[in-house]
Amino acid sequence: MAPRIPTLDIRRFTHPAGPAERQAFVDELGAAYREWGFAGIRNHGIPQTLIDEAYAAFKAFFALPEETKKKYHVPGGGGARGYTPFGIETAKDSKHFDLKEFWHVGREIPDDSGYRDVMPPNLWPDEVPEFRAKGYALYQALDHLGSQVLRALALHIGLPEDYFADKTDSGNSILRPIHYPPITADDIPNVRAGAHGDINLITLLVGASAAGLEVLSHDGEWVPFTSDEDTIVVNIGDMLQRLTNHVYPSTIHRVVNPPGELARQPRYSVPFFLHPNPDFLIDVLPSCVTADNPSRYPEPITAQAYLEERLREIKLA
Repeated sequence: MAPRIPTLDIRRFTHPAGPAERQAFVDELGAAYREWGFAGIRNHGIPQTLIDEAYAAFKAFFALPEETKKKYHVPGGGGARGYTPFGIETAKDSKHFDLKEFWHVGREIPDDSGYRDVMPPNLWPDEVPEFRAKGYALYQALDHLGSQVLRALALHIGLPEDYFADKTDSGNSILRPIHYPPITADDIPNVRAGAHGDINLITLLVGASAAGLEVLSHDGEWVPFTSDEDTIVVNIGDMLQRLTNHVYPSTIHRVVNPPGELARQPRYSVPFFLHPNPDFLIDVLPSCVTADNPSRYPEPITAQAYLEERLREIKLA
């Protein structure tokens, strides 16, 4: 049988029948991430109506004329906010750019915040008035769900349950609505998203029900992960891999081009990249260092410095 990436019911953690059920969820989630770096989360509590309405607003934006969309591109902004056009982002070490365009929504913070210099204000498209309300409501819902996943992971590696709470409450997290346009040629070398690991702590993907996402197993096999519509895919990013000394791997994944006529259809997806606060020091956790797994990163680095380093690698900065 083909290997399967687990999908778990998070109500066993947030509304358990008792302590044993909660602990079983923590154990199973931790095991899934140690093995795959990926898991599906169902019964997450985010209303399907909110997801559908947000997707409708995002699709309305991507349907606008090219010159209209480019009004919201910030030259020199590294794609931090607003629109990034087709043909810019390139997976690390890839020769070919990804076949996608996208928008970035960041955290709303006061102008007098100490993080304002690295977390610019959001842009919102005037042409799609519902974009702001629906987009930011989805941002907040995924931010909350991500915090629940981090609570479970903290317990699994012997940390206090609320370990991540004050380290991500002003996190430089990003909601990224993506449009993969129809592919009209059969012989292009580009794929919709080249093989890559994510930069952040964890990524929550809304709308992985369309085929295309593939995850690289320990054995070097590309395993498709097409989830049910009510499931959010959550994977480990490079920051959490580094923090946990590779106890949780940041697994390489990609979005492949579908065959034949399916390639002529557009694809949309909305990942939420959950980041720590910009000044959080990514320093290997002592609980993740053992004789068999000595520290791989003797030098700590701030989340912001790490982000800037990685954005240069993928040609966004």
